Amino acid sequence: MNPSSKASGLYPVYKNQCGWNALLSPRSPSRTMPAGRRFGTIVIGAGYTGLAAARRVAELEPDREVLVLDASTIGEGSAGRNSGFLINLPHNTRLGGHTSTLEVAKKQIRMYDAGLDWLGQLVRDNEIECGWNAVGKFHAAASDDGIRNLKSTLDQYREWGVSFTEYDRDGLRGKLGTDYYRYGYHSPNNVFVQPAALIRGLADTLPRNVVLLEEEAVLSLTHTAPFRASTANGEFTADRVIVANNGFAKALGILRDRLITIFTYAAMTPRLPEDELAKLGTAPEWGVIPANRLGTTLRRTLDGRFLVRSAYSYEREQSAEKTLTQLTGSYRRRYPAMKSHRFEHVWGGTTALTRNGATFFGAFRPGIFASLGCNGAGVLKGSMYGKLLGEMAVGSQSQHLTDALSLDEPNWLPPEPFRRIGVVSAIRYQAAVAGLER
Repeated sequence: MNPSSKASGLYPVYKNQCGWNALLSPRSPSRTMPAGRRFGTIVIGAGYTGLAAARRVAELEPDREVLVLDASTIGEGSAGRNSGFLINLPHNTRLGGHTSTLEVAKKQIRMYDAGLDWLGQLVRDNEIECGWNAVGKFHAAASDDGIRNLKSTLDQYREWGVSFTEYDRDGLRGKLGTDYYRYGYHSPNNVFVQPAALIRGLADTLPRNVVLLEEEAVLSLTHTAPFRASTANGEFTADRVIVANNGFAKALGILRDRLITIFTYAAMTPRLPEDELAKLGTAPEWGVIPANRLGTTLRRTLDGRFLVRSAYSYEREQSAEKTLTQLTGSYRRRYPAMKSHRFEHVWGGTTALTRNGATFFGAFRPGIFASLGCNGAGVLKGSMYGKLLGEMAVGSQSQHLTDALSLDEPNWLPPEPFRRIGVVSAIRYQAAVAGLER
């Protein structure tokens, strides 16, 4: 890849290797150019959405080839850089126009439950070793505002019929090993995975009629059939295109006035000795979702590591020094008694946000289908939306597809430089509001 390319352009250029991918054995990227250049479908982006769409199209059209193009190596891209939570609950229920928020929530829950079942079956059938562990997750708050946020969420859980267990400070101390948090709850609606292992496993078990090309960035895309996707190594033609490269679809002339690209940051310790792990609570694996969007996510992994995730930056990755300082501070504040707060891996990753939290899902132009703007909920949501997008592309119908198409689309965003000013100001404001949750 061209290292001069910026995150606001064709694809992100990361400063550091993905920590999750660094824990796995080296993988040789698929770079062998196909003999032909004509395909039934071209999929742009080999994250969870793109791979799910490619898999479903290939299953429904076994006699036609699907080409998947991705700018990175599988495991090093954004799909491998998240915290590894698969949460099958809505993140935003205000996406149904005049439809009640309860009905919107029920639609999303139905889709996410089906997506989790489908993804779990793929993991089992293909024997993908990704640490799949359905142990739920904690939500925890350290501030008065955070507590109010969590209790408001529990009002929704009661309405949705979702089970949970509440904890005070003493209860959380027993579970998490810290008295930093004053209040929280545990919900069973989560599966932990090793995200780089999962995305690599999904890529390596695609149907035979899928051709995967890694480190092959799409430089341009025509918007009328037959569609032509150009890369540094040539031009590929297809009857239809599925765009699943999230915020970087803007560089291809898609949703330029709807998407923003945000970097988030994570760090992971080496394997900790048993006496240090004992300071992180009793369960062998757990995770904490913060009470504020710009708060700090935590995860204790089954193999004895500790992950801290926090901070946002707009369009470009911040300095490694700033990231390390921020994440070390979050770790130290919560666990001051640890012998060391050293991280073995520190990395950034991108996500795409929209102004109203909606995902664009459906036909962008005749023959061009897209799912863009995951808003930080990419693994499970992306997998299900990719599956449904693949079905839509070949003309298949289902209630889940109808539900997905009924949700609101992303709102308009102002042009630069007003967009940057607004987003950066919002990040600074929300960071201040987050306070102790950071």
